[in-house]
Amino acid sequence: MKIFESVHDYNYNWSQVSAANWQKYPNENSPHVKHVDVLNRTIDPQTGILITERLFTVTQNVPALILKIMGSGTTHYVREISTIDPRTKTLTMKSINLTMSNILRVEETIRYEEHPLDEQKTRFTQQAAISSGSLMSRWGNLLEEFTLRRFQQNAATGREGFHKVLERFVHPM
Repeated sequence: MKIFESVHDYNYNWSQVSAANWQKYPNENSPHVKHVDVLNRTIDPQTGILITERLFTVTQNVPALILKIMGSGTTHYVREISTIDPRTKTLTMKSINLTMSNILRVEETIRYEEHPLDEQKTRFTQQAAISSGSLMSRWGNLLEEFTLRRFQQNAATGREGFHKVLERFVHPM
């Protein structure tokens, strides 16, 4: 198992960041995200917590030989469940890949929360656990390393893309 962790501070308040999150896709930095479908959305009347379940349709830029060996196409699916707690000012998103999860499992948790020292900023925390399935026992470590490196690159690109979304959201032309 490989672990990825990242912390970043956005110079926008939590309300702006959590609202802009719903406008994150499409963006020019994430052309691999083809569709985002809302499957379910509920609000807990006691707590005011919004729970949303979404399905992401993405294309993976993986060498054709690897896809052939794994018996997969380029279209993959990811399930996300998010919770927004307006009282504690936290937005937490947990996602897991649905496609080929028996071969490679990627569990990601993203959390946006009001910065502990500056309420005009938002703290972004991203964690991912990457683990190969038992079918890949011999090649598992290589697959996990490759996926971790790809995840690190995509995370940096994703932060950059979300920053552009925030700029357009907060300062529309």
